[in-house]
Amino acid sequence: MVTGFRLLSRCHPDALGWRSIVDGGPVPVRVRNAFASLLFTRVLPLLSIGVACLLRVTPAAATDDRCIDHTPERRALFGDLHVHTSLSSDAYVFANRTRPDDAYRFASGAGAVPLRVITTTGLETANVRIPRPLDFAAVTDHAEMIGAPAVCTTPGNAGYESPVCQRFRAPWKALGSLEEGVALIVALLADLETPAVCGEDGDRCREGMRTAWQEIQASAARFDAPCDFTTFVAFEYSANPEMSKVHRNVIFRSQHVPALPISSREVPTATGLWRALAADCQQAGIGCDALTIPHNPNLSNGRTFALDYDLKGDPGTDPIENLAAQREVARLRAAMEPLVEMFQIKGDSECRNGLSGVLGGPDEFCNFEKYRAPASAALEDCGDGVGGGALMGRGCVSRRDYARYAVARGLFEEERLGVNPFKVGFIGSTDIHESLPGDTDDWIRDGKKRPQRTNSFGRDNPGGLAGVWAEENTRESIFEALRRRETFATSGPRIRLRFFGGWDYPIDLCGAQDLVAQGYAGGVPMGADLPAETGDKQTPSFVVSALADPGSPDHPGGLLERLQVIKVTSDDRGNAIQRIIDVAGGPGAARVTESTCEPRGAGAASLCAVWSDPDFDPDERAAYYARVIENPSCRAFARVCLNATGEGRPAACDDASLPRVAQERAWSAPIWYGPSND
Repeated sequence: MVTGFRLLSRCHPDALGWRSIVDGGPVPVRVRNAFASLLFTRVLPLLSIGVACLLRVTPAAATDDRCIDHTPERRALFGDLHVHTSLSSDAYVFANRTRPDDAYRFASGAGAVPLRVITTTGLETANVRIPRPLDFAAVTDHAEMIGAPAVCTTPGNAGYESPVCQRFRAPWKALGSLEEGVALIVALLADLETPAVCGEDGDRCREGMRTAWQEIQASAARFDAPCDFTTFVAFEYSANPEMSKVHRNVIFRSQHVPALPISSREVPTATGLWRALAADCQQAGIGCDALTIPHNPNLSNGRTFALDYDLKGDPGTDPIENLAAQREVARLRAAMEPLVEMFQIKGDSECRNGLSGVLGGPDEFCNFEKYRAPASAALEDCGDGVGGGALMGRGCVSRRDYARYAVARGLFEEERLGVNPFKVGFIGSTDIHESLPGDTDDWIRDGKKRPQRTNSFGRDNPGGLAGVWAEENTRESIFEALRRRETFATSGPRIRLRFFGGWDYPIDLCGAQDLVAQGYAGGVPMGADLPAETGDKQTPSFVVSALADPGSPDHPGGLLERLQVIKVTSDDRGNAIQRIIDVAGGPGAARVTESTCEPRGAGAASLCAVWSDPDFDPDERAAYYARVIENPSCRAFARVCLNATGEGRPAACDDASLPRVAQERAWSAPIWYGPSND
């Protein structure tokens, strides 16, 4: 079956001759447009890569059930695994009227979708297209927020004309902050879950949930196009204990899924969610498999990366005292939750300076996209406990709100229990509530091409992307990449980042044409455990390579400033120890003119390094991950402010506490070392 043509710009970057273009070193900004033009205009002469890449007809699968572009050494695919449509009540009340079909139509580049945004001047609309299609996506509407809205938006339903449903459908006005919106939504949801809407026995809302779930499944099936664009059936599990955000997206391998999503109202804890998925999916004999991905630990008051035995006395938890029971829960978590969504619209969850229990000095790049408060703000520290209220901008902040320190906690727990509950890879996604998966290009967020909502304006960002290294663009291949953690997160750009660890990589590997083949043959990729040393090498080595986002001819991507390796360990008291090493590039003179958002200065189109750890201790557990930093660029809201004047100018445009400039980036999943591995 022919699924259509695919342009060369969506082929594997190595097939584009990308390396031969970019390996010459730093590229000044003044030649960046010429560089982008060269990248896109030299494709036609590259006939040697074959019609299958230049302008190809893509069969759904070859005769051996593989895509014709199946790549044994794997290629980078970009997607968004956190997207909301009008099926979610918190999207509907902010004027979204699009459905899962619209989200997948947008993500795949199949067509324009209607965007409706409440602004300070009223409801603004636009028909929008994604500038660069994604490779995969998942609609993740809230399990807790799809039942009652289906009742309230279906004429003829017994609850449709109830006062609560009428209020739900009534237009909202622009809000001043996310916290204001959260308060209104919480109150509205409490009203929706009443007999007037759901019926005395709740059957109307259960049926509404079933109807919405069937639509989500049908849409994913309709738009899944093996070898070209992949969809996943998914939902969001949204628990808010003490007004902390403890949310997880549940991603299914295939169309074989439980009859209904699992709601935090019925199953209030993460452990309960994992057990329910094991029973109702993996062990149900229906061919079902799933994994969970937490997001926004930065808004969880220390709860996302807490363990059940950290939460004694917390509502809905079951404190665990004996080691055997703790070990069982740690194994369950490790099996069900291989990833964390580390970056999205509501900020960065990698790290934060100034927290207790973190040793090794500050990290200058941990001040990036801090959502709750500026990085310089003094917030109450949770210490080893948990708090509440982050959804309302209140409560303590904890090292357990950030992925780097969760990785360190996992090393400590593995030493204590023999199981690492936090062996997580990293992805980004958007959490967009306007049905626009992967709409992360900053240049398009100028307030004109995309009308700009005003709540949390200046604090949020366009969101991140999930990167995977997969053999082909199919559910099976991408899900396996997610499961084995061969993933990377980006803050929005399509940076391609690779990271391998081994014991005997040659120091000149970056110059090798078969770098990737040697990377796999001589060690392991991101997300894996470093194998036992079998020769006389005493220190592991790592190869890390990054290719800048090429962008497009009219909007070239940002250049790279530096490439880093982050080493994470834990002491015997559970403190996280961090070390940040520049392995390629370094501090540069690149700047951005804030009045025009024009970049100035040189940067690199690619960076690569082979690095060995001079402080390696074979008796110490450790994790290593790569981070690549772009040159400075304007944040998306600063671009909006360039064009915003008069009555419609958001107040945030004149708020000096909000940073105008940031350095976009990408992070690899870690590679782990442990003495027990040998």
